[in-house]
Amino acid sequence: MRTTADRIRQALSFEILGLIIVTPLFAVLFKHPMSDMGVVVLVGATAATFWNYAYNLLFDKAMLRWRGDLRKTVPLRIVHAVLFEVILLLMLLPFFAWWLAIPILDALMMDIAFALFYMGYAFVFTWLYELIFPQAAPVTDKETDKAQHV
Repeated sequence: MRTTADRIRQALSFEILGLIIVTPLFAVLFKHPMSDMGVVVLVGATAATFWNYAYNLLFDKAMLRWRGDLRKTVPLRIVHAVLFEVILLLMLLPFFAWWLAIPILDALMMDIAFALFYMGYAFVFTWLYELIFPQAAPVTDKETDKAQHV
């Protein structure tokens, strides 16, 4: 499993790069001032950073428990990204509507656009991150026992 420092590096680099890309893009796309969209994106990124850490830790623990392995197949990467974004969407929807003073349906459409963007971004970012910073294979009880008897 990844160390806490590695998880923090992953979450922060993900969010900082995402902020740089999404703030100007969505300010233009949704015709809101950059300052308003910047607040929405910053609050969303802050919430997502904390959620990213917790979510990836829980997801890795679940993978180890159910599969005994941390490697993700393409379908598993898709499930990982979609589940993360759906939960985050539900957490951020009320804030989007309130801060931008827009109807909840408009906020939902904007939130879905953010989720779709970040879903694709998360898929690519995480894959590249794992290539650049590979994690060590977990040590199994069998390997530990074998090493102790040698």
